[in-house]
Amino acid sequence: MIKVVKPGLETTVQDEGRIGYYNIGMPPAGAVDQFAYAVGNMLVGNEAGAASLEMTYMGPELQFQQDGVITLTGGYIPPKINGVEVPMWKAISVSSGDVLSFGIVKHGARSYLAVAGGISVPPLMGSRSTYTLCGIGGYDGRPLKAGDVLTIGRMRARAVKAGTKVPDKWIPSITKPHEIRIVMGLCSYRLTDESKALFLQTEWTVTPEANRVGYRLKGERLGFVPRDQPFGAGSNPSNVVDLGYPIGSIQIPDGVEPIALLNDAVTGGGYATIATIISPDLSRFAQVKTGEKVRFVSISYEEARQVRIDFKQRLTQINEHLEGAM
Repeated sequence: MIKVVKPGLETTVQDEGRIGYYNIGMPPAGAVDQFAYAVGNMLVGNEAGAASLEMTYMGPELQFQQDGVITLTGGYIPPKINGVEVPMWKAISVSSGDVLSFGIVKHGARSYLAVAGGISVPPLMGSRSTYTLCGIGGYDGRPLKAGDVLTIGRMRARAVKAGTKVPDKWIPSITKPHEIRIVMGLCSYRLTDESKALFLQTEWTVTPEANRVGYRLKGERLGFVPRDQPFGAGSNPSNVVDLGYPIGSIQIPDGVEPIALLNDAVTGGGYATIATIISPDLSRFAQVKTGEKVRFVSISYEEARQVRIDFKQRLTQINEHLEGAM
């Protein structure tokens, strides 16, 4: 078991997400940085889908109440065991009584703690992920609080040798300004050509309104093609007849402050979504902090598909490498 001494800013139980219910309005939740989450499970020998802890900006203080193996991946919030800094992207042995704490965030926004066996909470709709807006999943449907006690599960697929690490070539680097790849659409036809170009030229600043639901960005005002609004659409030029929102879709209410929707966002509505972040880059976007700059880079659907194939192949290569190292 693991006792929560201090909860951190927002620490939640997350996994691959609640897949298959988007059509009834249930967003997947799940780890926002799926790459870091998946590699964490590989490093501790867990089955795919085992639950981990997602920690945002300020990590918790946790006391282990049994021996085990852990790893930390994702953004760099310097981890410490009993006050001594330990490396990330590496399997680490912990003993009963050890205390894991964190320093001030250095790079990225979210770190992931994977524990051999996974975090055991009751699955709901096929997932252990926390969806805080509805108060479901995870640990009582909420971020962790001081005094909570987490149970370690039994989703360990193989033993892991302490010290096993991910080679540097596969550890994502965080560069600034963040360049995030998108595919234009579904409703980019609503923007004027000048505004489409301005959207791609602008370095957008992440505002304090940035969480698991979405990131609001500040930059230039964009214009829409004039038209008589169709029946069923709102009166604002940024409105369309209600449609589904892809995860990672970007809407621009009234042409100001684009909002990129993430894992906990509503699944549909009446704002024009003018672009969608490609799925592999959602993990990179998850590591952008408030105040940092983002530039969107338009690629084709075919290019996005190849990036996704490469992303999955990279995860396969990492898993095969780690299996060989155990």
